[in-house]
Amino acid sequence: MKDKTNNKLNRFPGPAYRIESERLIIRCWEPKDAPLLKVAIDESLDHLRPWMPWTKNEPENLQTKIDRLRKFRAYFDLGRDYIYGIFDLLEEQVIGGTGLHTGLEGSAREIGYWIHAKHINQGLAFEATAALTKVAFEVENVDRVEIHCGPKNVRSAAIPKKLGYQYEATLKRRFIDSDGQPRDTLIWSLFAPDYPDSVASQIQIRAFDAAGRHIL
Repeated sequence: MKDKTNNKLNRFPGPAYRIESERLIIRCWEPKDAPLLKVAIDESLDHLRPWMPWTKNEPENLQTKIDRLRKFRAYFDLGRDYIYGIFDLLEEQVIGGTGLHTGLEGSAREIGYWIHAKHINQGLAFEATAALTKVAFEVENVDRVEIHCGPKNVRSAAIPKKLGYQYEATLKRRFIDSDGQPRDTLIWSLFAPDYPDSVASQIQIRAFDAAGRHIL
Protein backbone atom coordinates (compact mmCIF):
# COMPACT_ATOMS: atom_id res chain seq x y z
CA MET A 1 0.00 0.00 0.00
CA LYS A 2 1.28 3.46 -0.85
CA ASP A 3 2.22 5.76 1.99
CA LYS A 4 -0.77 7.98 2.79
CA THR A 5 1.49 10.89 3.74
CA ASN A 6 2.93 10.96 0.23
CA ASN A 7 -0.56 10.97 -1.25
CA LYS A 8 -1.50 13.98 0.89
CA LEU A 9 1.59 15.87 -0.20
CA ASN A 10 0.70 15.29 -3.85
CA ARG A 11 -1.97 18.03 -3.78
CA PHE A 12 -1.31 19.23 -7.32
CA PRO A 13 -1.17 17.21 -10.54
CA GLY A 14 2.11 16.36 -12.24
CA PRO A 15 4.22 16.20 -14.17
CA ALA A 16 7.22 16.94 -12.00
CA TYR A 17 9.18 19.70 -13.72
CA ARG A 18 11.89 19.76 -11.07
CA ILE A 19 13.20 17.04 -8.78
CA GLU A 20 15.78 17.55 -6.03
CA SER A 21 17.71 14.58 -4.65
CA GLU A 22 20.71 14.42 -2.32
CA ARG A 23 23.32 15.32 -4.97
CA LEU A 24 21.33 16.21 -8.08
CA ILE A 25 18.86 18.57 -9.66
CA ILE A 26 16.77 16.74 -12.25
CA ARG A 27 14.60 19.10 -14.26
CA CYS A 28 12.93 19.86 -17.55
CA TRP A 29 15.42 21.12 -20.13
CA GLU A 30 15.44 24.81 -21.08
CA PRO A 31 16.94 26.18 -24.33
CA LYS A 32 19.42 28.17 -22.21
CA ASP A 33 20.93 24.85 -21.08
CA ALA A 34 22.26 24.18 -24.59
CA PRO A 35 25.87 25.34 -23.98
CA LEU A 36 26.20 23.17 -20.87
CA LEU A 37 24.63 20.21 -22.65
CA LYS A 38 26.95 20.56 -25.63
CA VAL A 39 30.01 20.56 -23.38
CA ALA A 40 28.82 17.47 -21.51
CA ILE A 41 28.09 15.49 -24.68
CA ASP A 42 31.21 16.59 -26.55
CA GLU A 43 33.37 15.55 -23.59
CA SER A 44 31.62 12.16 -23.31
CA LEU A 45 31.26 10.97 -26.89
CA ASP A 46 33.78 8.12 -26.68
CA HIS A 47 32.03 6.89 -23.54
CA LEU A 48 28.50 7.22 -24.96
CA ARG A 49 28.84 6.00 -28.54
CA PRO A 50 28.68 2.24 -27.79
CA TRP A 51 25.35 2.62 -25.98
CA MET A 52 23.45 5.69 -27.24
CA PRO A 53 22.12 5.63 -30.84
CA TRP A 54 21.55 9.40 -30.88
CA THR A 55 25.32 9.96 -30.73
CA LYS A 56 25.52 9.15 -34.45
CA ASN A 57 24.46 12.78 -35.01
CA GLU A 58 27.08 14.19 -32.67
CA PRO A 59 28.83 16.51 -32.31
CA GLU A 60 26.05 19.00 -33.06
CA ASN A 61 26.48 22.75 -33.28
CA LEU A 62 25.08 24.99 -30.58
CA GLN A 63 22.06 26.18 -32.57
CA THR A 64 21.01 22.61 -33.24
CA LYS A 65 21.23 21.94 -29.51
CA ILE A 66 19.08 25.00 -28.77
CA ASP A 67 16.46 23.85 -31.27
CA ARG A 68 16.52 20.35 -29.80
CA LEU A 69 15.96 21.61 -26.26
CA ARG A 70 13.09 23.81 -27.46
CA LYS A 71 11.49 20.64 -28.83
CA PHE A 72 12.12 18.75 -25.59
CA ARG A 73 10.47 21.56 -23.62
CA ALA A 74 7.48 21.60 -25.98
CA TYR A 75 7.03 17.84 -25.66
CA PHE A 76 7.21 18.19 -21.87
CA ASP A 77 4.60 20.97 -21.73
CA LEU A 78 2.27 19.07 -24.06
CA GLY A 79 2.61 15.81 -22.11
CA ARG A 80 4.10 14.01 -25.12
CA ASP A 81 7.37 12.99 -23.45
CA TYR A 82 9.22 13.88 -20.26
CA ILE A 83 12.92 14.42 -20.97
CA TYR A 84 15.07 15.72 -18.12
CA GLY A 85 18.53 17.15 -17.65
CA ILE A 86 20.62 16.00 -14.70
CA PHE A 87 22.54 18.87 -13.08
CA ASP A 88 24.79 19.43 -10.10
CA LEU A 89 23.17 21.17 -7.13
CA LEU A 90 24.33 24.60 -8.31
CA GLU A 91 23.07 23.87 -11.84
CA GLU A 92 26.46 24.88 -13.24
CA GLN A 93 27.21 21.53 -14.89
CA VAL A 94 25.21 19.01 -16.90
CA ILE A 95 25.86 15.67 -15.24
CA GLY A 96 23.77 13.76 -17.76
CA GLY A 97 20.29 13.20 -19.13
CA THR A 98 17.32 11.02 -18.30
CA GLY A 99 13.60 10.74 -18.96
CA LEU A 100 10.23 9.31 -18.08
CA HIS A 101 9.40 8.28 -21.62
CA THR A 102 5.83 7.74 -22.75
CA GLY A 103 6.27 5.33 -25.65
CA LEU A 104 5.13 2.18 -23.84
CA GLU A 105 1.58 0.88 -24.02
CA GLY A 106 -0.72 1.15 -21.04
CA SER A 107 -0.05 2.92 -17.75
CA ALA A 108 3.71 2.80 -18.03
CA ARG A 109 6.90 4.81 -18.38
CA GLU A 110 10.37 3.91 -19.58
CA ILE A 111 13.41 5.42 -17.85
CA GLY A 112 16.55 6.02 -19.85
CA TYR A 113 19.76 7.67 -18.65
CA TRP A 114 23.28 8.71 -19.55
CA ILE A 115 26.03 10.25 -17.43
CA HIS A 116 28.92 12.58 -18.32
CA ALA A 117 32.13 10.56 -18.65
CA LYS A 118 33.76 12.53 -15.81
CA HIS A 119 30.99 11.56 -13.38
CA ILE A 120 30.61 7.82 -13.92
CA ASN A 121 31.15 5.31 -11.09
CA GLN A 122 29.76 7.72 -8.48
CA GLY A 123 26.26 6.28 -8.21
CA LEU A 124 24.68 9.28 -9.92
CA ALA A 125 22.76 7.30 -12.55
CA PHE A 126 21.43 5.13 -9.71
CA GLU A 127 20.35 8.21 -7.74
CA ALA A 128 18.64 9.83 -10.73
CA THR A 129 16.86 6.60 -11.72
CA ALA A 130 15.66 6.01 -8.17
CA ALA A 131 14.27 9.55 -8.09
CA LEU A 132 12.41 9.14 -11.38
CA THR A 133 11.08 5.75 -10.32
CA LYS A 134 9.60 7.39 -7.22
CA VAL A 135 8.08 10.18 -9.31
CA ALA A 136 6.62 7.68 -11.80
CA PHE A 137 4.75 5.79 -9.10
CA GLU A 138 3.93 8.54 -6.61
CA VAL A 139 3.23 11.49 -8.95
CA GLU A 140 2.32 9.90 -12.27
CA ASN A 141 0.63 6.91 -10.57
CA VAL A 142 1.71 4.48 -13.29
CA ASP A 143 1.33 0.72 -13.09
CA ARG A 144 4.72 -0.16 -14.56
CA VAL A 145 8.17 1.30 -15.17
CA GLU A 146 10.66 -0.31 -17.55
CA ILE A 147 14.38 0.09 -18.13
CA HIS A 148 15.94 -1.17 -21.37
CA CYS A 149 19.67 -1.67 -21.96
CA GLY A 150 22.11 -3.68 -24.02
CA PRO A 151 23.41 -7.00 -22.62
CA LYS A 152 26.99 -5.72 -22.71
CA ASN A 153 26.16 -2.54 -20.83
CA VAL A 154 26.99 -3.99 -17.42
CA ARG A 155 26.94 -0.65 -15.57
CA SER A 156 23.50 0.22 -16.90
CA ALA A 157 22.03 -3.21 -16.15
CA ALA A 158 23.23 -3.05 -12.54
CA ILE A 159 20.98 -0.06 -11.80
CA PRO A 160 17.52 -1.65 -12.21
CA LYS A 161 18.74 -4.76 -10.44
CA LYS A 162 19.85 -2.73 -7.39
CA LEU A 163 16.58 -0.80 -7.38
CA GLY A 164 14.44 -3.93 -7.25
CA TYR A 165 13.36 -4.14 -10.89
CA GLN A 166 12.90 -7.65 -12.24
CA TYR A 167 14.58 -8.93 -15.38
CA GLU A 168 11.80 -9.98 -17.74
CA ALA A 169 13.23 -10.76 -21.16
CA THR A 170 15.92 -10.33 -23.76
CA LEU A 171 14.50 -9.09 -27.04
CA LYS A 172 16.65 -10.30 -29.92
CA ARG A 173 17.90 -7.77 -32.47
CA ARG A 174 15.16 -5.21 -31.67
CA PHE A 175 17.36 -2.17 -30.99
CA ILE A 176 19.46 -0.24 -33.51
CA ASP A 177 22.80 0.96 -32.13
CA SER A 178 24.80 4.05 -33.11
CA ASP A 179 26.43 2.12 -35.99
CA GLY A 180 23.02 1.25 -37.44
CA GLN A 181 23.34 -2.41 -36.47
CA PRO A 182 20.61 -4.38 -34.66
CA ARG A 183 21.38 -5.64 -31.17
CA ASP A 184 19.64 -7.38 -28.32
CA THR A 185 17.88 -5.48 -25.53
CA LEU A 186 17.33 -6.45 -21.89
CA ILE A 187 13.95 -5.53 -20.38
CA TRP A 188 13.71 -4.76 -16.65
CA SER A 189 10.35 -3.93 -15.05
CA LEU A 190 8.98 -2.73 -11.74
CA PHE A 191 5.22 -2.92 -11.08
CA ALA A 192 3.14 -0.79 -8.73
CA PRO A 193 2.39 -3.61 -6.22
CA ASP A 194 6.15 -4.22 -5.83
CA TYR A 195 7.19 -0.57 -5.64
CA PRO A 196 6.65 -0.02 -1.86
CA ASP A 197 9.25 -2.71 -1.10
CA SER A 198 11.79 -1.35 -3.59
CA VAL A 199 14.88 0.71 -2.80
CA ALA A 200 13.44 3.55 -4.91
CA SER A 201 10.51 4.02 -2.52
CA GLN A 202 12.94 4.91 0.27
CA ILE A 203 14.90 7.65 -1.50
CA GLN A 204 14.37 11.17 -0.17
CA ILE A 205 13.46 13.68 -2.87
CA ARG A 206 11.40 16.81 -3.43
CA ALA A 207 9.41 17.31 -6.60
CA PHE A 208 7.74 20.42 -7.99
CA ASP A 209 5.20 21.12 -10.72
CA ALA A 210 5.41 23.76 -13.49
CA ALA A 211 4.36 26.49 -11.05
CA GLY A 212 6.99 25.52 -8.50
CA ARG A 213 4.44 23.94 -6.17
CA HIS A 214 5.63 21.09 -3.98
CA ILE A 215 4.04 17.85 -5.20
CA LEU A 216 6.17 15.21 -3.48
